[in-house]
Order: sequence, then C-alpha cells, then structure tokens
Amino acid sequence: MIHYSRGAGDVMQVAIKKLKPSAVVPAYGSLYSAGADLYACVESGIDILPGETVFVPTGVALEIPIGFAGFVFARSGLSCKRGLAPANKVGVIDSDYRGEVMVALHNHSSVPQTVAAGERIAQMVIMPYIKAEFVEQENLSETVRGEGGFGSTGTK
Repeated sequence: MIHYSRGAGDVMQVAIKKLKPSAVVPAYGSLYSAGADLYACVESGIDILPGETVFVPTGVALEIPIGFAGFVFARSGLSCKRGLAPANKVGVIDSDYRGEVMVALHNHSSVPQTVAAGERIAQMVIMPYIKAEFVEQENLSETVRGEGGFGSTGTK
C-alpha cells in the first residue's frame, strides 16, 4: 500500500518483512535524515580483513513501490573512521526484488575490522527513477563540450 504525496511531512509506506527475529527495521537517525540506517543481522561479529569484501545480511526484505528504488550508500562515520563502505559504492534495490537486503561491505583500511551484531552498516534512500527508452541514432546533437571527457570542463 502506497501513501505518498510531495507535501511537507509526507511519508511513503514501504512494506517490510523481518526474516529473522533479531533483524532491526531500518530507521532514520533524525527528523530530516534522507537515509534510513540498515543494521547487521548476525549472531556474532563478522571480521572483514583489509581489502576484503563480505556480504553482511540485514535480516529484512522490502516491497519498494513501483517507480522507486532503494539506493544503499555508505554511512559517513563507518566509511571515514573505519574504512568500511559498500563495495559497489551505491547498491540498488529494485522494486521487484523480494529477497533479503544484503550489504557488500569492503574494508578499505589497512587493519581488520569487525562488524558487530545490530551495528548500523549502511544507509538506504528511497528515490524515484525514470526509465529510459534508448533510441539508436546515426548522429547526436552538437554541444559546446562535445566529446570532452574526464576533467575536460574544469581547471583550477
């Protein structure tokens, strides 16, 4: 069931299923947080060695409304202080996915890190998206930038 509009204080309801009794429902850290925290649903800590990626279960499955997706981002404290961030940089949870939400955490630090049971491991933002229809063309419109790539639009 979707209840959504763009007025102040409006909220979209997203159905969630706890797959394990110890799972924690995603929660916002403050009134104006864009991302809801995702929590590790493990019986004991998970060790992640330097340079290693480990799939950390959350114990929850979601029913994200059609036209929206869940985007999984790093938590700033976890990534900046401990070097743990999603391996794919931004995870995407499609509206037709009903399996357990997993976070692929990568240890960018030079020391082993332990993720504790119930620890906040990432944040999820529910956002709308626009589906594109890709139409093959012989030519594309001209722009000032043209084919200028990486670093072509700015200098110090």
